[in-house]
Amino acid sequence: MEYNSKRIQRNIRERAILVIIGVIINVVMFFIVEKLELPIFMDTIGSVGVAALGGIFPGVLTAFATNIICNFIKNGMLYFAFVNVLVAMYTVWFLRKYDFQKPVDALRFALVSGTFSGILGTMVGLGVFESPLSFSMNVFIETLSRSLHTSFAVSYLIINILFNILDKALTVFVVSFLLRYIPEGKKRSIIAGIWRQRPLTNEELVEIKEWEKDLKKSSRTRMTLVIVSIAFILCTVMGWIGGSIYYDNEKNDRTENAKNAVVFAASVIDPGKVNDYIKRGRSVDGYNETEELLYKIRKNAIGVEYLYALKIDERGVIFIFDLESDDGAKTYEPGEFSLIEDAFYPYLPDLLEGKEIEPIENNSLGKWLLTVYYPVKDEEGNCACYVGADVSLDYMAIYMQKFLLKVMTILAGFFLVILVFAIWMSDIYNAFPISSLAKCVDSFSHSGYDQKALDNNVRALRRLDIYTGDEVEKLYTSICDMTLNQAEQMRSLRRLNESTAKMQQGLIMTMANMVENRDSDTGAHIQKTAAYVKIIVEGLEKKGYYAEKITPKFKSDVVRSAPLHDVGKINISDSVLNKPGKLTPEEFEIMKTHTIHGKKIIEDAISTVSGESYLKEARNMAAYHHERWDGKGYPEGLHGEVIPLSARIMAVADVFDALTSPRVYKPAFPLDKALEILNEGAGTQFDPKCIEVFFEAMPEVKTVLRKYNKTE
Repeated sequence: MEYNSKRIQRNIRERAILVIIGVIINVVMFFIVEKLELPIFMDTIGSVGVAALGGIFPGVLTAFATNIICNFIKNGMLYFAFVNVLVAMYTVWFLRKYDFQKPVDALRFALVSGTFSGILGTMVGLGVFESPLSFSMNVFIETLSRSLHTSFAVSYLIINILFNILDKALTVFVVSFLLRYIPEGKKRSIIAGIWRQRPLTNEELVEIKEWEKDLKKSSRTRMTLVIVSIAFILCTVMGWIGGSIYYDNEKNDRTENAKNAVVFAASVIDPGKVNDYIKRGRSVDGYNETEELLYKIRKNAIGVEYLYALKIDERGVIFIFDLESDDGAKTYEPGEFSLIEDAFYPYLPDLLEGKEIEPIENNSLGKWLLTVYYPVKDEEGNCACYVGADVSLDYMAIYMQKFLLKVMTILAGFFLVILVFAIWMSDIYNAFPISSLAKCVDSFSHSGYDQKALDNNVRALRRLDIYTGDEVEKLYTSICDMTLNQAEQMRSLRRLNESTAKMQQGLIMTMANMVENRDSDTGAHIQKTAAYVKIIVEGLEKKGYYAEKITPKFKSDVVRSAPLHDVGKINISDSVLNKPGKLTPEEFEIMKTHTIHGKKIIEDAISTVSGESYLKEARNMAAYHHERWDGKGYPEGLHGEVIPLSARIMAVADVFDALTSPRVYKPAFPLDKALEILNEGAGTQFDPKCIEVFFEAMPEVKTVLRKYNKTE
């Protein structure tokens, strides 16, 4: 644990140094380009290089930190942070499939990254600034626009894409040059530092993705969705709250400006001349001077679009002053009458009494306005008229849209950094360790009884070397110990099984030899028939015959059980078993009962063994190896494939050995004669497929004959 802790600290220091170097390269290059007033930025060399060496989060962090610092050099660079972050993300994805050292791949990177950087940069430039930040780029845009007679936006897009492609081409050239001179050992060390386990190769990552296809939803996908949702909600809420606060503050400020304006305007209007202003208008002394003061008041009241004075009665309003506006809206002359707008009817009683009212929102003149009224009172406190000021909320809404665009553009960069960091941390501390661990455990669980596969999987688990320092590492350590113990237990069980199998095989051979020793006519019969059985069953497997039946277990059971096929002869009397001459019909009937006795003996043995047992095939062979394919055999007269396959195999082996071995009542048949008899019995006495594969394996058959029959 102490070693892993030191390794993690060293890796963190390496990542931090790498990011700092990348940021310095970006800022220095941007500063040089800015001083030379070139139409490119060159602020992604460090981010692309760091992403290529250190992975996605160091690259993204380098890109975002660069734009924060570059914003102090050139105001507005922070709005482009998310574009450079996306370039760093694309770099990591690109290098999983391609190589910067190949010119074709480098050109592909420059074209793709330059194109989408140009498109996004143009959208930000037009949406936030309405023009490019670079003066030299603006010259190119205007020149292209005049030459091709295109709009400014189209020309901006074309020029921005072209220069971004050039920018990314220079970037990838510099990065590939720098990467070529970084020692391979250092590259491996940097890459290894990203992981909290043995670094996985691209091939291993692909294998994990293939393995995860059977999952309904991987933990990595679920965690990514959660992180994306949280980051999106967080940034949206932050943007909405920031925008709402800004809007409310802006609205309150403009409302306060409007209140101050109407209060100030009320102080410059002479209430004693209001009626004269209504009757004679501009001809009254002081009217023009008052109007000029009102213009100055409106000019200094930020946000106030309309300023006017009017007298209110139950029929409507009579204008006294109505200042001309920049938007060309209708202006009322002194004494002109107008109906009261619907939005003001609820406040009419208070207005008629000369009271102050709260600001009113209305859609006067087809605009969304906030109207503030203030009474102009004479010395006796009577209301002579009202001064009104209108603040355009439409303008504020447009301004807010632009403000929100700026906020969301900046937050997009924060969103991507938060998202990448969270997914990156989740990957290296949870997703990849758990997926690689689960894949190894799954492979271990499917190893079955294969000791070599078990040992290989234990070694594969150990090689993961997970050191997350949390529950995942604890789980990994426990699983390593458990699988190692299980593999060792399986090894011990296998040795025990092998010892038991050898003991069982020894008992089988002892029993078979006991029977054979009573039969003076069957020298090496059990060894030869077992060898022939093995030849036939392997031949059937090779040809694909009875594939659903011939499994590894079946083959093993048949070969091991073959020596017991005549175990029933132990119940046959010596007078019949060892009679030197031909048996009488009665004696032959007694001899035939060895199949029944053999079946009974082995069934009794089976009843003492729980679970699957190879003795089941021994029973079949002992009971039915004298059955015939045409149904004329004994003891039950079974036919065709109704006869157990193991018994059909043994029938061929047993008869062939009887034909080629000497007996007291006959000499051994020559091989050709024995084969002729077998061939004649194919389809009548024997399974034709068993005969077919037996003949095809004649070299192996002859080897067995030479080994055991000295006279062959």
